[in-house]
Amino acid sequence: MTNKQCMLIIGSQYGDEGKGKFTDILADEYDYIVRFQGGDNAGHSIVINGTKYKLRLIPSGIFKPFKKTVIGHGVVVNPKTLIKEIKYLKENKFDVKNRLFISNRAHVITDYHIAIDKYYEDLKGEQKVGTTLCGIGPCYADKIQRVGIRTSDLLDKNELRNKIKLSFQTKRHLLPHIGFSTQDVERLVNEYYALGQQIKPYISNTIDLLNDAYRKGKKILFEGAQGTFLDIDMGTYPYVTSSSTVAGVSSGTGISMTKINSVLSIVKAYTSRVGEGPFVAEIFGETADYIRDRGSEYGTVTKRPRRIGWLDLVMLKYAINVVGTTEIALTLLDVLSGLKEIKICIAYKYENKIISEILPNNNEYAKCKPIYKTFKGWKEDITKINSFNKLPKNAQTYINFLSKSLVTPITYISVGNDRVRTIKRG
Repeated sequence: MTNKQCMLIIGSQYGDEGKGKFTDILADEYDYIVRFQGGDNAGHSIVINGTKYKLRLIPSGIFKPFKKTVIGHGVVVNPKTLIKEIKYLKENKFDVKNRLFISNRAHVITDYHIAIDKYYEDLKGEQKVGTTLCGIGPCYADKIQRVGIRTSDLLDKNELRNKIKLSFQTKRHLLPHIGFSTQDVERLVNEYYALGQQIKPYISNTIDLLNDAYRKGKKILFEGAQGTFLDIDMGTYPYVTSSSTVAGVSSGTGISMTKINSVLSIVKAYTSRVGEGPFVAEIFGETADYIRDRGSEYGTVTKRPRRIGWLDLVMLKYAINVVGTTEIALTLLDVLSGLKEIKICIAYKYENKIISEILPNNNEYAKCKPIYKTFKGWKEDITKINSFNKLPKNAQTYINFLSKSLVTPITYISVGNDRVRTIKRG
């Protein structure tokens, strides 16, 4: 048994750091690949032999033959998305039989959750969060209010009917605003029972599945969705997702935190963000446009152009602290090629004071100004480089400064989309 029997891959910024690629790369070494939170608001893009594949719900380890993939009970599952993805994988010759397992305790996103999501976002007006409108938040809200529907309920028509009736009872004043009424109960029962029959072969007791695998010495890779700063508790609340992107690995899978013995934090070589919220190191103009276009910085799910900024050490140090990072993968370094200057935010200035902390009050945090250290850029195309020592000297300087500042080894450097465009260090 190695000291990496259970590894957690987690994003250190606002999501979109490139977690899917490293899940794909590391899946070769693991037997199980597990999603533990979020839902189909989490886009994953994998490039294999020049072909890009996109998933939103199923763990990206499904692209590896013979590996088992698990959707834990901390994930909220839209069965319609799930069925589409299963079909998409089959059409692209990726086998899911006996390889995809969905927790029988995972909560189900319905059409009325999606309608509620849009209704609440519209109500917020200028204070909108920038949600993906996938129904994630309302589904988690039903879970907390104990009126949710779980995948196991989809297999029992009477139980499903009782659950939908109860959920509608708690929403009776809301229903007219979202285009639903109590008359829709039986229609929804029939629709979601039918969906349940389609995903029935994949629904299982994933808690016992994973713990049994652990006891047998199997290796488990946990694939986080979104990023540290979108965590419901640790992030820039309320401009966050509706689940714990940091600590949800145990509560969302049933695998004890004591079993997680390696944490790979994914760090994009710059910063991007979708939606609203403070963004201290955000930049605009030609440089932002250059990075956005070269990095294809448009939401996998929403298609919205992402906001762009320089790397932020204050953010990264915070993320490393709360996640317990043991090593770093630096991604999209190739996007920075061609820039004359590259900057890293090393501290903030707030009310004439130099600070190095994330302020919990968003109004105050938004007033922070970045303090930058500037580095010389490089012109060379680095996408075919396979060794750190072969990188341009200016790129090496940038990486070494980052590793030293974070007191954490950078063990992987991504220099292109494809899985082979990765430099392994150490």
